[in-house]
Amino acid sequence: MSDSKNLFHKIKNLLSLEGGKKPAKYHYFLIVLALGIGFMLVSNLLSKDTSLTQIEQVSGLTSSSDKDTDVFKPSGDEGGTGSIDKYEQEYENQLKEALESMAGIENVTVVVNVEATSEQVLEKNTVTQNQTTEETDPQGGKRTVDDGNTEESVVIIRKGEQETPIILQTKKPEIRGVLVVAAGADNIQIKKSIVEAVTRVLGVPSHRVAVAAKKGK
Repeated sequence: MSDSKNLFHKIKNLLSLEGGKKPAKYHYFLIVLALGIGFMLVSNLLSKDTSLTQIEQVSGLTSSSDKDTDVFKPSGDEGGTGSIDKYEQEYENQLKEALESMAGIENVTVVVNVEATSEQVLEKNTVTQNQTTEETDPQGGKRTVDDGNTEESVVIIRKGEQETPIILQTKKPEIRGVLVVAAGADNIQIKKSIVEAVTRVLGVPSHRVAVAAKKGK
């Protein structure tokens, strides 16, 4: 900016010649040249300031987006798969222990496949409204119209600062199928005993239970 001020000062001196003489043509040329240089300097300064501002804005946006990436990380076990695996593991361990305690059965491997996670039955308030209307047509005939409406809402209780529903029952997930591989299962009677034990313990139909003999080492 100091350079532009010096140029404007020189222009002023050229315009105010001694004796009030009219400036010559080369004076006008110098004035136009000085004005052009001055405008170029000012434009360069302004463009530099604008570039710096844009760079600062871009860097600011980049840093903020990096922070967002760090914050929004994917969380594990998002589909409830952990709960399903837990149920399957519990069933498998219990069945393995029970079957290996039976006569003629040993070295048992159990695989259980469940449908989904457990289901909770919640306490609900039920409001039923019934309305009976008698209608008469122009011919004198009468008819009765019954209109019913039922609304349900979950019962909520407050525990401290939290509101939670009342749980009446928790239903275990439905079992898709069971596979039992055991030494001794090649015997028909033992295989039948395994199927009966699994169906009674888990409450599944026999067609969902598969039993196979474990091969010898």
